[in-house]
Amino acid sequence: MRIMVAHSPDSDDAFMFHALVNGKVETGGYRFENVLSDIETLNRRALEGAYEVTAISYHAYAQLHHRYALLTTGSSMGEDYGPIVVSRPGALKGGGPAGKRIAIPGLMTSAYLALRLYQPDFQPEVVPFDRILEAVRTGTVDAGLVIHEGQLTFAEEGLELVVDLGKWWRKETGLPLPLGGNAIRRDLGPERMREIGRVLKESIAYGLAHREEALDHAQSYGRGLDRQKVDRFVGMYVNARTVDCGPDGREAVRLFLARGHAAGIIAEAVVPDWVEC
Repeated sequence: MRIMVAHSPDSDDAFMFHALVNGKVETGGYRFENVLSDIETLNRRALEGAYEVTAISYHAYAQLHHRYALLTTGSSMGEDYGPIVVSRPGALKGGGPAGKRIAIPGLMTSAYLALRLYQPDFQPEVVPFDRILEAVRTGTVDAGLVIHEGQLTFAEEGLELVVDLGKWWRKETGLPLPLGGNAIRRDLGPERMREIGRVLKESIAYGLAHREEALDHAQSYGRGLDRQKVDRFVGMYVNARTVDCGPDGREAVRLFLARGHAAGIIAEAVVPDWVEC
């Protein structure tokens, strides 16, 4: 049975799926095909149910839960770090992001929800995630909401940190900041959902157990990062919690969506539905 697995073309996702892509794990009779696209595109394609398994933003799950369930494996969570807001030095004059034009990577991203929870009063401007640093540097916007590798390279662009939303969320809740996860289409049925989830879990565990091998594969998705930065970035978002998000990870997702609903950002109250892997 063919299973389409969609994820971002980033070093952390490449690390997770190295074993799956390169035949390092037993697939149990399933034939997996990978699709690569940026996370906001994946969120929107999931609205159509385009793929059996897809990486999504946890924010987007509020609109997808009728069609998809969440796997307990494959989560990316910020452990006292996460998406950041950056600006040109002195551009915000110590006033923070309130009322400012801020480039964001998409309205369905978890980074956007986190920023809205942190500061509701700003003007979002959707910019492709890999062009946000440039938009900030050139003054097209006042600040930028940065995800992926830009979290490690913004200072090299001459920009300064305004706020780390992962640190803010940890201080607020004591929990990791839930960013993205793997969603699986409900029409596969409970048994297949669990079986497919277990294969994905084995792929992630293989990468962690064969780190240098998996980093070799991830390096080509690092968008110019050197080996040390790729290793650091992968370590941020692929770890033991990625193998299984754990009870506090699940609680973090529940609370994140509940706060989004209470703030009027998410229209529907949603309780996450998890598939144990």
